Amino acid sequence: MEIANLPIPPSQRAKLLAAGYTTISSLSSISPSHLSRDLNIDFQEALDILKILSDASRFNNVAGNPGIIKGAQTAWDMLSEEQMQKHITTGCEDLDAILGGGIHCKEVTEVGGVPGIGKTQFGIQLAINVQIPVAYGGHGGKAVYIDTEGSFMVERAYQIAEGCVSDILDSFTDHNRDFSACQDKLQPNSFLANIFYFRVCSYTEQIAVINYLENFLTEQKDVKIVIIDSVTFHFRQDFDDLALRTRVLGGMSLKLMKLAKTHNLAVVLLNQVTTKFTEGSFQLTLALGDSWSHSCTNRVILYWNGNDRYAYIDKSPSLPSASAPFSVTGKGIRNATSHCKRVRMM
Repeated sequence: MEIANLPIPPSQRAKLLAAGYTTISSLSSISPSHLSRDLNIDFQEALDILKILSDASRFNNVAGNPGIIKGAQTAWDMLSEEQMQKHITTGCEDLDAILGGGIHCKEVTEVGGVPGIGKTQFGIQLAINVQIPVAYGGHGGKAVYIDTEGSFMVERAYQIAEGCVSDILDSFTDHNRDFSACQDKLQPNSFLANIFYFRVCSYTEQIAVINYLENFLTEQKDVKIVIIDSVTFHFRQDFDDLALRTRVLGGMSLKLMKLAKTHNLAVVLLNQVTTKFTEGSFQLTLALGDSWSHSCTNRVILYWNGNDRYAYIDKSPSLPSASAPFSVTGKGIRNATSHCKRVRMM
């Protein structure tokens, strides 16, 4: 089948033809990262082109590679995709640094800590920051916020959006051309309009919403982050059968991981703490037990060190364990106002 006959936007079709891709077979073995380089487009646009080809003409059958399982990918392509991915900034430079640039897309990140440490502030900040326009180094995406505790405050979200807009305009002195194009987006009201809020009041509603997300994200392709605040709340109250709880949580975590990979978005799970009896004493640990700790890619623990807030990377396949100070200000999550050289973990 000719490229010219496929439902691809004219600008993309012209780039494909100019690069020598005239038929579907000519794209049979190309990776998104390779295509993005050939056409000088971003990775997501290349991914969208290949998806259109696949949906329109059963790409894998036409390619003539029936022996390769659909979805197979080389480690080199995976590394290339990772290097091209943008991260979602937390608003704190030190925290972004230990996270390798910010919150990672295609991954599930758990953020836990004691009450009052700033977990909800963290979640709202990410829901705002994911919307920073591409012209200013952001994703220009939207957010899904699943609230299980009723802790989401729209007034606070508005304040954080105002702080984000203020910081963008302060950081980009030569922004006249870009600002004219992004003026409508750089308004607090626009930031709030791009947060899809779900209030759930039981674990069955929570599971139902997560099951619904597959269709929702197909319709809302600009969503780049899903936040659950908190993933723990209903599962700590409504279950007497712990074996059943473990199975339900396992199924939920698998769905969230699949959503993150399939839709190229970040999933952030806010978690509570509980006490655990270890080596003759009680210690604070994140809720839902040891089996749940395997349900996320990265785990970040927020804790107090004196009067200062710190974040600690407790688990990650690609990041070393490290800690960084942060502050919760009127504008949201920001750099710490003071730094402690010696950090005591909780």
